[in-house]
Amino acid sequence: MNNTPILLTPTAIQVIRSLMESGQATSPFLRVGVKGGGCSGMAYMIGFDEQQQDDELFDIAGIPVLMKKAHGMYLLGMEIDYQQEEAAQGFVFRKQ
Repeated sequence: MNNTPILLTPTAIQVIRSLMESGQATSPFLRVGVKGGGCSGMAYMIGFDEQQQDDELFDIAGIPVLMKKAHGMYLLGMEIDYQQEEAAQGFVFRKQ
């Protein structure tokens, strides 16, 4: 496991651990990545997934995090937070 290119905030770590411990996670690995690149640009994604051959594996606060090697340049320096407000809740990606 290498140095991680992303940062998970304490709130994000707490929510991810809660999902994993409650059995809501579909896999023991958290995947972070990008998709798209059309008119609206890149879309960031986060979810649980199985490990693939072209993945890099990182440990962030005891959470096994997967990322496609090709996505590294898009995610380098990214902070992932979890925000909960009246109208919405979810993970938020911020470039640092």
